[in-house]
Amino acid sequence: MPAAPAPRSQPSSQAVLAAVAAGGAIGAVARHGLAAVLPHGHFAWSTLAVNLTGCLLIGVLMVLITEVRPAHPLVRPFLGVGVLGGFTTFSTYIADIRQALDAGAGAAALAYLVLTVTGAVAAVWAGASLTRLAAAAVPRRAAEPAGEEGAA
Repeated sequence: MPAAPAPRSQPSSQAVLAAVAAGGAIGAVARHGLAAVLPHGHFAWSTLAVNLTGCLLIGVLMVLITEVRPAHPLVRPFLGVGVLGGFTTFSTYIADIRQALDAGAGAAALAYLVLTVTGAVAAVWAGASLTRLAAAAVPRRAAEPAGEEGAA
């Protein structure tokens, strides 16, 4: 009888830190690139797009690595905390609201605030729900039979 696989050891804190840092750099560069393609006008569309996309993707990621298939212990820190954490931006969201208020655009600031918060929650829910539906639609492989006794 083959031995059971050894339990996966937890990564060192240095490995987790490196994964988060590398992912954060990638996410921040991606956010900067999107902001260059979608510059702010009177409404912070690029920040809204970044935050809603990041929330959708975190919903997908969390279902994939917690419910569908176990992942390497560094996947969550790299993708979830690093890439998506660096991609999304709460601080820019707040700064955008402040700028709108300072410019006398209180209605736009309120709309942006509400749209971001409700949209973020809806995006996480949609990402998680659609990923669960997609995972349920994919047939899982049945365990291979150990061998058929008496087969000639």
